[in-house]
Amino acid sequence: MDTQSARENRIRVLVADNTRIHTQLLADALTRDRGLDVTSADSDSTGVIAAAVAHKTDVLLISSNLDEESHRVFEVLRELRAAHPQIRAVMLLDSSKRDFILQSFRAGARGIFSRHDSVDSLCKCVRSVHEGQIWATSLQMSFAVEALASSPTVKAVDANGLDLLSKREMEVVRCLAEGMTNREIAERLGLSQHTIKNYLFRVFDKLGVSSRVELLFMTLSQASPAQSLLPSLLANPVNGGRHDEATIAVCQKAAEQGLPTAQLALAQLYSARRSGPKDLMYAYMWFLIANEQITRAKNHVNKSMTMEQLLEAEQRAAEWMRKTKKIPPSSIEDPPEHRPTREKDASTA
Repeated sequence: MDTQSARENRIRVLVADNTRIHTQLLADALTRDRGLDVTSADSDSTGVIAAAVAHKTDVLLISSNLDEESHRVFEVLRELRAAHPQIRAVMLLDSSKRDFILQSFRAGARGIFSRHDSVDSLCKCVRSVHEGQIWATSLQMSFAVEALASSPTVKAVDANGLDLLSKREMEVVRCLAEGMTNREIAERLGLSQHTIKNYLFRVFDKLGVSSRVELLFMTLSQASPAQSLLPSLLANPVNGGRHDEATIAVCQKAAEQGLPTAQLALAQLYSARRSGPKDLMYAYMWFLIANEQITRAKNHVNKSMTMEQLLEAEQRAAEWMRKTKKIPPSSIEDPPEHRPTREKDASTA
């Protein structure tokens, strides 16, 4: 094997310790292993991310005390994992505190290495992590297993999950609910496609979902109407027909669980799609089911209201609809027996 091939086959390692001196000393020690191509990074979070990308890093050795802030390193690992999941990270720990080890794993670290161990052991750690293995002691792994066993399996059905998202992340998710592509989302929000992709990685990571379909199901299952993506679905239900069968299936699953928001969304999707004669039938069916659910909820509420409150609510509703011209006021004010009947078909008259 020639020198050029040998160099290309070496594991690219980036070292980011808590000070420049420590970083250089550790990098120099690792260069003794000819199978490693070692580079040192500035001891600040911005420099680490930029260097990891620039040097096409395979394995990142990063200090637990980056920027002299104990939690800043976790933010760096999450950002790096979201944007560049191929880069595997090893956390250099000063202590073996349980909480810190668990946070390291949750942030995406594939290895936990104590500074009390030898450089030879660190080289073995780098190789193992590069090969896809986890490097940790039995005690550290037991912390992770115990945490996993005791954690509730809520994942994508957590009713408060979307509270974790930032305002910009929610904007991306709402665009996604309209069936928009990454390019279209980028154009609407004035961002690059790469940035949109990074936002989606972070959203998936925060909510514990792995696809757009899972994300849509989660939002349709939200207990809070303010968090639901129903407005986005209703505003642009099929976005030119790009919502696929998977989206319909997700809405169907949520609708069958008795969620009125999902039932209404499913009815709207069928109504807008109209790919066959049965779509209108399914649309009308789910509109009827949603209406029944909404009527029950409405009746449950009005049992606790006084006559004055009922009259005021009806007046306010009629005024709002008259002002916005969304629905003619008569649809609320007229009792069922006064509703106009559908005209007969001219061919049967």
